[in-house]
Parts: sequence; structure tokens; C-alpha cells
Amino acid sequence: MKVLLLGSGGREHALAWRLAQSPTLEELHAAPGNPGIATLGACHPVRAEDAEAVLELARALDVDLVVVGPEAPLVAGVADELRHGGVAVFGPSAAAARIEGSKRFAKEVMRAAGVATAATMPVARPPCVVKADGLAAGKGVHVCRSDAELDAALRALARLGGPIVVEELLEGEEFSVFAITDGARTIALPVAQDFKRVGDGDTGPNTGGMGAYAPVDGVDAEEIVESVHRPVLDELERRGSPFVGVLYAGLMLTDEGLRVLEFNCRFGDPETQAVVPLLDDDLLGVLAAAAQGDLRERDVHVSDQAAVSVVLAAAGYPEQGDAGSPIEGIADAERNGALVFHAGTAMRGGRLVTNGGRILSVTATGDTVPEAREAAYAAVERIDFPGMRYRRDVAAERGQRVGR
Repeated sequence: MKVLLLGSGGREHALAWRLAQSPTLEELHAAPGNPGIATLGACHPVRAEDAEAVLELARALDVDLVVVGPEAPLVAGVADELRHGGVAVFGPSAAAARIEGSKRFAKEVMRAAGVATAATMPVARPPCVVKADGLAAGKGVHVCRSDAELDAALRALARLGGPIVVEELLEGEEFSVFAITDGARTIALPVAQDFKRVGDGDTGPNTGGMGAYAPVDGVDAEEIVESVHRPVLDELERRGSPFVGVLYAGLMLTDEGLRVLEFNCRFGDPETQAVVPLLDDDLLGVLAAAAQGDLRERDVHVSDQAAVSVVLAAAGYPEQGDAGSPIEGIADAERNGALVFHAGTAMRGGRLVTNGGRILSVTATGDTVPEAREAAYAAVERIDFPGMRYRRDVAAERGQRVGR
């Protein structure tokens, strides 16, 4: 099977790493890819959001399947363009991807499906959560406990443009549940917990994610998929927008019960870097079956191990990234068994350098979360680039209560 993977981040490198191990893979291509993905397949200088160029590339390469990594191409309708062109795609249509592309649409769907979520507030008044209605690369959510925080949030969201959504502030433990779906059937993946804020102890601004671990003990993924994902998938089908791909639910366990914080239309980042190493089966076969609309004979067997992934970011992240700084020590980290997934990297003059905000994700596995965590941080200590920052408390303890 010839596969084209769209995207260039750590999530896409993790997917490429697993897809490259499939016995059915003939060729792996990526657009645009990154230096890590380039060690596994051919990278092409095509923007993932450019639907016409992606379709032209898929036809030129005669690929059997396109796997869409990021949300922006899905919301922009790249999957629709490919399907109309006769190319099999793992990823939802633009209509179904609105579940992530518009917070207001997601609220409508959840209300119709009877899925519990945070209440919408008519007026922005602390305590509250203020969100960009559209895509914001994980940085469009602001928790406001004071007037000063609310003023800062409104200024930040005004710079993004577009409408906003104001919600009640929920308190509890967060986790993420992914369901691979063909539109009718689902496969639940291991529950993950990610660390969104930039600083230790959940301090500082929200980011795209500073690390994650899986699995989360005591949380039943199958039960959540049936009670949360299934009603939403049925409602999207009822609206004429069946969802094919990965439906990702960001959830919070509050004192009043489970609440959905958000839905995303793709694999999470950095959760994917922790979940994918735990999947024992041929992931490519599962994604291809979902794209063809038939998961009936498919399942995913999950390892008994745990995985922890730590994001290494630029000094100024999330406000700004870094470009051109040399990166050292990846080979040493990998020599001890860690997986190093590239995100914001580039090759300049034959040397690997920084090229973004989140630079690398360092993942390790172990028999328990503490063992995986120890191995991940041991690998992190072997890597260096100027200004490198990372959280030192990823997976340090379960059950941190946060407000979202």
C-alpha cells in the first residue's frame, strides 16, 4: 500500500513511525513532512492545506490512502477534495470537521445528542473560560478567574479575530479519549492525559501541549466512547455529515460527573506520541479499513505497558518559536531506547536545527507510568539546544485538578 501522510509535527512523525512498521506498506510519503519523517519515507514540499496540490500529488504518486494529521486541512475541506478525486482518505469531511472548527457548532451537536458539556454564559464575567470559536492551534482557551485575566484573554482573542464563546469554569481532572471510526463502528484507543500549560504545576499560558502519558488508570475508554462519542457520531450522521477518521474528546471529570470540554477531528498532539507506541497491531490496516467504511473485521490490541512523552520547546514558546539553533544529542537519547519525534525542526547545511515552537517530543515506555517517566526524562537530559524548555512534572502524579 502506498500512503501519503499530511502534516509536519510530532503527531505526524509518531504516525509515520508506526505506519512504517506495517507489513502492507509499500511506500510512505509525507507532505510537507519533517526531518524525522524523512528518515522513514519521502517528503514533498506541498502544504497540507493546499487541497488542489495535495490531490495532484496523491495522483502523481498513485497512493492508495491519504492520512490527514492536522486539523486545519480537514476544516478547510482537503478530505472532500481528495474523495471527490477518487482518493481514499482517513479524515472527516469539512462538514464533520466543524466539530472542531466551530465551538458553537460543537455545542449545538452536543445539546442535540444529549452529551454533557460546560454551560454557555451570555456575558463574560469571571470566573469563566473564554474560547476562540475557530481553530487556534491549542492556544485559544483562556481560564479567567479575575477581571484582569478576563481583560487579557479578550485582548488576546481579539488579535486572533473571529467570534468567541464564553463558558462556565469547570474544575476537575482532564483526559483525552480517541475513537477511530468508519462513520458507524468505533475502536477506542488508550486513554491519555496531557499537560497543556507551559509551566510546572499547570502554570502559565495554555499551549498546544507540553507532554502526555497513557494509559490513565481507572478510566474506561470503551464506556466513554459509547456514552460520549457514539451519540455525537449519530447526531453528525443524522445531519448528513458522517464522521470518518479519529474523533477526539477532551473530557473533565468534575464533582458533578463527566463533562466534554471539546471535540477535535484528528489525533491529538502530544497525546499521539504517547498512545501510538502502545498499539501492537497493524495501524495502517485499521486506518485503511476505516477510510473504506468497514471496521467490522478490525480491532486494535494494546500493549500492557505505559508511555510518557515530554515536549521540548523553544525558550519563548508559546508566544514565539526559535529557528536555526543547532540540536544535539538525539542519537544518544534514542540509543537508550527512547523515541524522539520531530516537530519544529529543519535541516540547514546538513545540520539539524530548531524551526518552531514545540521542537521535539521525547517518548519512552515502561511497565508502569513511573518507569516510563523515568526513562523519558533520562532521554530528555541527553538532548540540548539553546533555550530548551520543558515541563519537569509530566506524569509526576495522577489526578491534578485543573480549571478549564
